[in-house]
Amino acid sequence: MNKSEKEVDDLIHQALSKEEAEYFDQLGEQNIPQMLFGLFKGKLAWMNILMSIITLGVFAFTARSFIEMLNTEVLNDKLELMTYSILGFVAMALLKTWGWNQIDKNALLREIKRLEFQISLLKKKD
Repeated sequence: MNKSEKEVDDLIHQALSKEEAEYFDQLGEQNIPQMLFGLFKGKLAWMNILMSIITLGVFAFTARSFIEMLNTEVLNDKLELMTYSILGFVAMALLKTWGWNQIDKNALLREIKRLEFQISLLKKKD
């Protein structure tokens, strides 16, 4: 947050009641752990939990097939296990991308709520 944004936030805090200021603070920026744990709150928490379980399953499958590939001597089996490992890595990348998109969506929604809140304050002043 740069200096001008901090000054605007301070001005907003001065104009708000205690309850409004607490709500405004909740809409502030979050760090990475807060964003990650924020995935498991709200309407889509069940979906994010399911995706995490699926990701762990895909990781276990990928790790097992990769280790089996390293221990196999037969070339055809090695190629088959290598294909499974590559598909597992790709699936994990796609699942992680989905999760990061959810984090980005939540950050955008939080900023939209901040803007709506600021607009409602400006309307209230008029």
